[in-house]
Amino acid sequence: MSRRSWVLWGTALAWAAGPGLYDWLWSETGDELYFSAVSGGSCPGHSIYLFIEQPVWAVLDFPLFWYGGAPLILLAFAAWHIGIRIRRARAGRIAARSAAATLLSFCLPQLVLLTVDAALDPGCLDPWGPPDMLTWTVGMGLYSLVPPLLILHAVRDPRRLPVRRSRPARALAAVVAATAVLLLPSQATPPGKVSTERELDCGRFGDGTVTGLGEAEKSFLCQVRRHASDDPAVERWKGVPDRIVLAQGRHLCDLATRHGGDVNAPAVRDAPHASLTSALPRLCPPVARAQEAEAQRQREEEERYVAEMERACAARPRHRPRIKPVRQASATMWTEFWTIDAREDGYGATAPTLIEELVGTAPGVLSVWAADEVGFACVTGESYARRPPLQTKGWHEVVDVAYESPTGSLVITDMSGKSLPDLTSGGPGAYRVRVHLRGRELVYQQPDPPDGAVELLIMVYPGKGKDTVVYR
Repeated sequence: MSRRSWVLWGTALAWAAGPGLYDWLWSETGDELYFSAVSGGSCPGHSIYLFIEQPVWAVLDFPLFWYGGAPLILLAFAAWHIGIRIRRARAGRIAARSAAATLLSFCLPQLVLLTVDAALDPGCLDPWGPPDMLTWTVGMGLYSLVPPLLILHAVRDPRRLPVRRSRPARALAAVVAATAVLLLPSQATPPGKVSTERELDCGRFGDGTVTGLGEAEKSFLCQVRRHASDDPAVERWKGVPDRIVLAQGRHLCDLATRHGGDVNAPAVRDAPHASLTSALPRLCPPVARAQEAEAQRQREEEERYVAEMERACAARPRHRPRIKPVRQASATMWTEFWTIDAREDGYGATAPTLIEELVGTAPGVLSVWAADEVGFACVTGESYARRPPLQTKGWHEVVDVAYESPTGSLVITDMSGKSLPDLTSGGPGAYRVRVHLRGRELVYQQPDPPDGAVELLIMVYPGKGKDTVVYR
């Protein structure tokens, strides 16, 4: 084996592995911006590339093709070298040329399809990415041609006389030349317009200046531009031209449409431009319909759950007061922050501290524990004109506290908007609030407590005492 062949094989190996090793050792990929888009029927090159892209990457994920195909090059070199040593040089050359052809089959199609789109219409380059991305694509495509060409040169039979280049070699040279002629000059074109929120009339003031775009496209761009300053995932699109953002959005829409409009499908969620999914419903009707259907499903599921909780609360025995209350009402109440609350108008900026982890008061504010952070409680509220008799039987906790009503309107409301009627009976003034609870131990001890596990009875009556009384 000649020294020339050793040099060519070594150069091919180093050339192929170089970018991958660099990325592995030094590259920081956290802020990189990737592009992938869908083109219309007039851009066949990109349409074909989208069709073959996933299968190609699936094959390239095989370890034999890592680091630019360096393992494959080593394997081909071993086969070629062994062929020479055992006097089967022709078999070795076939193995080496097969490896070179395999590498060419991965790097040539993208360059060819780019060239086709550029020849048909310069606008067809838009879906391939912005100018800097397209320059990188072309440059790396040409870079990737070098190792297989070096391999082919390394295994040439030195005894053969120089001959006119074969048809495949001439075709390859033509592709490289056409790529340079058609693609590289296109990188000098302006990158495209980056419209501002005002130009897009995102505020609907009628002073927008952008033309040639539909309302859905403007709305999509508005959503992207609006969140580019406060959402790190969308920030990377801040300086990307409108046409590129729209191309990425259309491609994402196409991916989502193939999966029934589901933006959580792996193909959509893992797409390089998945950060645009938050704005996608504005541009993509299938996604908007799918999200509306999902929202409707969740509403129906929530309504069924609420109905189950209300049936469970309705099945509980109704409290029978010892004396007649001014008002009595029951409700199934929901909280997401441990308590249900009453805040009179102009009061309640600060939540009061709970006494015995059950009830807390401040002027114009009442808070009552109702769930282990999130959940329903069966609540009965009773308003009295005088102190009701004490009832502790059947209740696990009973606490009586003072309450000052500045406005004379104490309405307990949950996080869904459901409320009990005013529990103050005599207008503004001093009151006592007696809270009865059972079922707390069930929600603490069981991960899935039974429906209607927490029951509350809240009695409010006039009283000037300031002390707290813990009965149970």
